[in-house]
Amino acid sequence: MSEDAWPGLDTPSGTTQQHAELARLSRLVRWHIVNTVAQSKAGHIGGPLSMTDLLVALYFQQLRIDPENPQDPSRDRFVLSKGHSAIGLYSVLALRGYFPVDELATFDHGDSRLQGHPDMKLTPGIDVSTGSLGQGLSAGVGIALGAKKIRADYRTWVMLGDGELQEGMVWEAFNSASRYGLSNLIAIIDLNGLQQFGWPAVPNRDRFDRSEPWAHVDLRAILSGFGWNVLEVDGHDFDDILTAYGAAEKNAAATDRPTVILAHTAKGQGVSFTRGTYKWHNGVATDEQLAIARRELAIEEAVL
Repeated sequence: MSEDAWPGLDTPSGTTQQHAELARLSRLVRWHIVNTVAQSKAGHIGGPLSMTDLLVALYFQQLRIDPENPQDPSRDRFVLSKGHSAIGLYSVLALRGYFPVDELATFDHGDSRLQGHPDMKLTPGIDVSTGSLGQGLSAGVGIALGAKKIRADYRTWVMLGDGELQEGMVWEAFNSASRYGLSNLIAIIDLNGLQQFGWPAVPNRDRFDRSEPWAHVDLRAILSGFGWNVLEVDGHDFDDILTAYGAAEKNAAATDRPTVILAHTAKGQGVSFTRGTYKWHNGVATDEQLAIARRELAIEEAVL
């Protein structure tokens, strides 16, 4: 299969063949993330790699979208609240057919449609411009509330990073979404458990404590207390992810509560030298590291 044309998954959901195809697409997306940032000499790596499987399952299996008609008013909406992970979303949108894959080479250039953070005025498939952390869920609340007001049946999906939960605006949005009964709103939290900068230094750590910022908090209980349906998944297991996405859609039809998916992931997932280290929150791979990534992601096999 060429990278330039993706006709859509035509295999029954939940099959081994379907999961293998999603895994192949995830390898391609991960390669484009690492390679594009290397060619552009700037960009984020760890966060885009941690959310890749979640986005691939969403865009290639779940969302009701038409890349040839990106402004279709009946389309599902998606908000990438962790806007600094834009290269991950761009890679998925390119493979999904919103723009040519070759255009990824313009990432972060001054005259490019693919800026370092998503711009809804420039890029096909971007529903909300994002960058400042903690604001995406509030935008999602507004979109979902608008859909309720006009009795439209599209869903609004929002991807948040776990670091964003430290922003107070996020919790205002969690509170107001359940207050308005926005069952058409689905949040996904990418819980990769590592931050570029953490908490004030503690003994025997280098500069900061970057370990899991929410390890001491029962997020499931808190979000349930805010009035949300709460699901929890392995964010790198397609069976787990697709089951949760299906349950979220059913919740939208059967309840008056929004749904949040707690997705446990690994920062830098998919490439050995980026996985599990805050040092690859952002970075530029060397030619030697690109060769390692290409081999580990089996790119020659993936593009056949």
